[in-house]
Amino acid sequence: MSSESDQSPVSGAELGSDKTGEGSVRRGSGLVSLAADTAACVRFFSRVPLPRVNACDDPAAAPDFSRIARAAPLAGAVIALPAAALGMLLGYTMLPALASAILVVGLLAATTGALHEDGLSDVADGFFGGATRARRLDIMKDSRIGAFGALALIVTVFLRIALLAALWQRFSPADAALLFLASEAFSRALLVWQWQARPLARPDGLAARFGKPSRETQQQALIATLPLLLPALLLLSLPALALALLAGSAAAYLTGRLSHLKIGGVTGDVLGAIQQLSGLGFLAGMLMVP
Repeated sequence: MSSESDQSPVSGAELGSDKTGEGSVRRGSGLVSLAADTAACVRFFSRVPLPRVNACDDPAAAPDFSRIARAAPLAGAVIALPAAALGMLLGYTMLPALASAILVVGLLAATTGALHEDGLSDVADGFFGGATRARRLDIMKDSRIGAFGALALIVTVFLRIALLAALWQRFSPADAALLFLASEAFSRALLVWQWQARPLARPDGLAARFGKPSRETQQQALIATLPLLLPALLLLSLPALALALLAGSAAAYLTGRLSHLKIGGVTGDVLGAIQQLSGLGFLAGMLMVP
């Protein structure tokens, strides 16, 4: 999720277009509507300049996450597709797995604009640098990075590189790419879960501005994730699959719970941190056992 410093992928002009956007409310159904919602999520969560995909899609309209969040897992897979493809191609070369993993992580960050990494660093600075709820929220809104945020980025980026290198060493390049996509999709389903389950800490923040997912939307997001988890079901042992799902879910839940205790709910920054940490949990869980 984008930083609470209002560096939103959606401009003020686009927010103003929401009135006309109501006239372009998704009239399609089924796959057509889901494709439009996926495109909207891709535009919001990444720097990908996606054109209009169908008649239900309005690139100028402000996103309504009370509905389109159902497509967040699908969007996560789409956004990670270039990085996964790069990893797969490099996996068939003699380039060391560690070097390939560095390039994969770099390309993914470039594709997303480091949106969720920014949220994670803000959360680390705010949660551990402020003594009161108000001070924590103020620190999280500050665009400058502090010691806790820098340390959080160093640890998580290095850990992601190490885990992806191990993933490409243990599995074939194509299988590793599919598992990587599964982790990106699952982490965004968990983001939607905590977004729906937790109160909003900042009523005027990014997590509130574009609508909070409903329970039905959250359930639809989970359903949309299931096909993307099929490679994990087929490629991983039962203990590895169970550990991956458990570690990812635990990371999301504990981050959401900590946020509730520290600032009274979630913000856009917290949602970004949930995506990052739950994705790492999923990757670590699948690699902990044979």
